[in-house]
Amino acid sequence: MAYFTKDFLKFIKDLSKNNNRDWFNANKSRYIEHVKEPFEAFVQVMIDEMQKLDPNILITPKDAIFRIYRDTRFSKDKTPYKTSVAAVISQKGRKDTSSPGIYVQFNAEDARVYSGAYQLDKNALQNVREGIASNLEEFNALINDRKFKNKFGEIQGEKNKRIPKEFQEIVEKQPLIANKQFYYFAKFEPEFVLDPKLPKKLMEYYKVARPLGNFLWNATKG
Repeated sequence: MAYFTKDFLKFIKDLSKNNNRDWFNANKSRYIEHVKEPFEAFVQVMIDEMQKLDPNILITPKDAIFRIYRDTRFSKDKTPYKTSVAAVISQKGRKDTSSPGIYVQFNAEDARVYSGAYQLDKNALQNVREGIASNLEEFNALINDRKFKNKFGEIQGEKNKRIPKEFQEIVEKQPLIANKQFYYFAKFEPEFVLDPKLPKKLMEYYKVARPLGNFLWNATKG
């Protein structure tokens, strides 16, 4: 079965052009029928499928899905609604973007799936760097794995211009140790979400993302 219809993409496109409360309230039934409820059903299926590989993923769609309402208090952009739907499907859901899992985001421009470690505090970042330095051969094998390269390409993320002295020799062998973030993603055409096999196809990405995600997660714990 298809989880989303063309009405899903139509609503997202219309919202992009009419990002105000009056329009949204007048079209809220469309949002619930074609966006909110289908996305919740899709996320539940993904939770169920991912749980087969990771029994610790015990969250609900509510734990995973981000609200469509934007927090505009400290933003110059005062538009009240996000023009995409997104969820973190992992052990801790959207409350922790460092635990292994996937982040999915669908909008009118594209569909994306992310994995890796996005937000690391100072201690976790130090631990990841130590984990890479101590297991450089394993780390290099994971990021150069053929399936990983085909699905995700390479690790992305902001870098520190300066890194602790103990890693300065390693950075010449593996520049990624200077990263502050270690994430990777794949991008698709927006119509990708209309595929009846969407969960199955995203599970293929999750399975490929999982070994590196687990390496990073285990490293954060020191």
